[in-house]
Amino acid sequence: MTPRTRPAGTTTTTPIDGDDLPTGAAPTTRVSRIGHGLPGLAVALAVAVVATLAGIEVPVVGGPVFGIVLGVLVAAVLRPGETLRPGLAFASRPVLQASIVVLGATLSLQQVAQVGASSLPVMLGTLAVALLGAWGLGRLLGVRGPTQLLIGVGTGICGASALAATQAVIKAKDSQVAYAIGTIFTFNIVAVLAFPQIGHLLHLDPHAFGLWAGTAINDTSSVVAAAYAYGGDAGSYAVVVKLTRSLMIIPIVTALALWVAHRESGGERREGGFSLRALPWTKLVPLFLVGFVVAAALNSAGLVPAGWHSALTFGGTFLITTALAGIGLTLRLGDIRRAGVRPLLLGAVLWVLVAAASLGLQALTGTL
Repeated sequence: MTPRTRPAGTTTTTPIDGDDLPTGAAPTTRVSRIGHGLPGLAVALAVAVVATLAGIEVPVVGGPVFGIVLGVLVAAVLRPGETLRPGLAFASRPVLQASIVVLGATLSLQQVAQVGASSLPVMLGTLAVALLGAWGLGRLLGVRGPTQLLIGVGTGICGASALAATQAVIKAKDSQVAYAIGTIFTFNIVAVLAFPQIGHLLHLDPHAFGLWAGTAINDTSSVVAAAYAYGGDAGSYAVVVKLTRSLMIIPIVTALALWVAHRESGGERREGGFSLRALPWTKLVPLFLVGFVVAAALNSAGLVPAGWHSALTFGGTFLITTALAGIGLTLRLGDIRRAGVRPLLLGAVLWVLVAAASLGLQALTGTL
């Protein structure tokens, strides 16, 4: 996905989270914004309905995987223009985040804490592999600076959200962010299609696959698509692992902020230098993660009837399918080509290393 260009003189936000409306915007602006988003959202919903029906007929593939594949095929034929772009952006981000909150209402806080704690050794190990691999392999391949760092953090933590927070700290150029997005998005697509098949070949149980997907696939959308396609309770398990992994943004971005401040100031902060207070807390702890925990707390308190769980699971999965359809509809092969060979190679090697490290650490810790 390529960054959106804003008119000169306007505030630039990160190209991934470009859905924020300036505080104090007129209500008519909001209404107009909603109206502009309807055509693209309608297309994503239509693709999601077809994908859901296909997933019911072929459950081994599942609706989410059909959603992204059909989205890519429809995009190749329709070539969605600017009219559809706002709605597709809404489908691929806020709708996905809403699906995570909905699925949280089917889990308990005890489950969340237990899964998060048991996945920590694998999670920290794969994060170390991603960051150290990006540093060493980036030097060998000649991919240096912000691009190298963005690919490492995006691979090790959580794709788009990690890129958004990291970009805000290191002030990477739009072209560098675009390279990282194109690289990571390429392997998200590969993961959605390949991981379930590999998991079945390795005879992984749902929990082992959920832990593998949650620690080895870059972005939340791809994690949930692959895990729900795998079946069993791999989906809910992977979601908890992935959201726990997302919290690693906080120490990593804090460390980067301190490093950038020290580098720019040389001991004395330069005017306009970075301050941790300048980074919105929602960049470190996304609102949908807070919503997920609140939903799980409501379920833990017995405020979500057990009879609602199957409907919530179906609804959450449909929202995921809609989000994946939106992502597929925005895919442009040119974006991937523009990422260049060396960043793609760095992303590919890191992706393989992290996937192998996750399985290896699971074997060592007895969770495979």
